[in-house]
Amino acid sequence: MKKTELYQRAIEYFEEAMPVAETELNYTTPFELLVAVILSAQCTDKRVNMVTPDLFARYPDAHELSQAHPDEVFNYIKSISYPNNKAKHLVGMAQKLCSDFQGEVPETLDELVTLPGVGRKTANVIQSVVWGKSAMAVDTHVFRVSHRIGLVPKRCTTPYSVEKELMKYIPHDIVPKAHHWLILHGRYVCKARTPECNRCGLAPLCKEHQKQAKNPAKE
Repeated sequence: MKKTELYQRAIEYFEEAMPVAETELNYTTPFELLVAVILSAQCTDKRVNMVTPDLFARYPDAHELSQAHPDEVFNYIKSISYPNNKAKHLVGMAQKLCSDFQGEVPETLDELVTLPGVGRKTANVIQSVVWGKSAMAVDTHVFRVSHRIGLVPKRCTTPYSVEKELMKYIPHDIVPKAHHWLILHGRYVCKARTPECNRCGLAPLCKEHQKQAKNPAKE
């Protein structure tokens, strides 16, 4: 199957199976989403959503958070992975927003990655979810699912190389939705340790599934 046909059939499947695909992080403002995404690094969205209500109530905007001490922020996020570093990043991020961006979340990749705790993946999430831009954030789910299905070749060994490959074939107007398709598919169906191929409509197209079918694990 040609790569373009694989992408087309995968997109058709997701359009039907997952017509609505959105972030599972709870937020009401761009600032809240930025905080939540920073917290979600190597942590589940479910856990993040458990701590952000109190955090947002105490620090509703960049100005309030910029005046906090990391130790105080730590008390709100201590159940999150790497709370010490993330507390420092959140305060530094808020201070940078206030000093350089009038307290508002910027729109461009170059501006976003100047913020403490914000790398390319986080910046792409903000660009995509908040501003509706054609930006593909590659997390562990996107990386795994893209390789398993065969959307990207084995030579794509970094998140950036996967991002570039996906952007070649996914129509730019659906990239924001496609990002969530791949995340949610990886989170609930194409799981890391036990992929549920029996309920995956992409199994007939999937490179990894075909490989496993030809070479089943020995008892």
